[in-house]
Amino acid sequence: MTSETASVPLARERRRSAIRLPRVGLHLFLIVVAILWLAPVIWALYTSLRPYSETAEKGYVSLPDTITLDNYTNAWNQGEIPHYFLNSLLVTLPALVITLFFAACVAFVVSRLSFRFNAILLIVFLAANLLPPQVVIPPLYRMYLEIPLPTFMSETGKMYDSLWGLIAINVAFQTGFCAFVLSNYMKTIPQSLGDAARVDGAGVVRQFFGIILPLCRPALAALATLQFTWVYNDFLWAVALIQSGEKRPITSALNNLQGVFFTDNNLIAAGAMLAALPTLIVFAVLQRHFISGLTLGASKG
Repeated sequence: MTSETASVPLARERRRSAIRLPRVGLHLFLIVVAILWLAPVIWALYTSLRPYSETAEKGYVSLPDTITLDNYTNAWNQGEIPHYFLNSLLVTLPALVITLFFAACVAFVVSRLSFRFNAILLIVFLAANLLPPQVVIPPLYRMYLEIPLPTFMSETGKMYDSLWGLIAINVAFQTGFCAFVLSNYMKTIPQSLGDAARVDGAGVVRQFFGIILPLCRPALAALATLQFTWVYNDFLWAVALIQSGEKRPITSALNNLQGVFFTDNNLIAAGAMLAALPTLIVFAVLQRHFISGLTLGASKG
């Protein structure tokens, strides 16, 4: 064996070592980030499983003597969690469906139809995401006090203090982002499909519902997962636009577990963990579609 052939395995081993070292560093970095990200959730779960008397005596940074589910039972009953779960779903599900439908329509127009102002139209829809929500609260509050609603939709006859108001503002702020993502995804669909459909006599509506939407199913699933999480976890709009306590969604209704002179943080932690369950369930169910949507968008883009 010559010296040149003997040096080939050595060179390969050096290259492997050079590649392995950055990967180890990357994995360590990801592990640290994951721990930092999960630490608050783990701490809330740990706190929710301990009785308040024990943490009041020993402090929250201590080993537990008792692990109990009483905090979850008390939060479920005292906080009327099922009622506020229903309020959140009554806001989240309609807002999700309406947002995705409007966004798909806008994305189809700006990506599949050629006209002069299609890019400007997309920018207009996307501009809502560039404005901080806190800036529009004062004018939006006054506007909601003036917008009338039928009495069967709102007891007050106004958009303010109604679930319809929460649905409308979430749709307004989320449509731009979804339209931007879907328009980029639709641009990757070959134009030949639309040309063939037009030759067969399919109109714009038939092309939209029969061809484009089925092909956008992975992107729609990914956006549905994100939108459900964002709308369900919203706290700002519920506090600013809902006055009646019984109409608030679960995120803002957790404040009902806090007393005037006494706060049981263990009980609030249990309520927060219960409130987080729907988002965890939705992500677990749609995880495959969510990942496939992101992967397809990356490979086609």
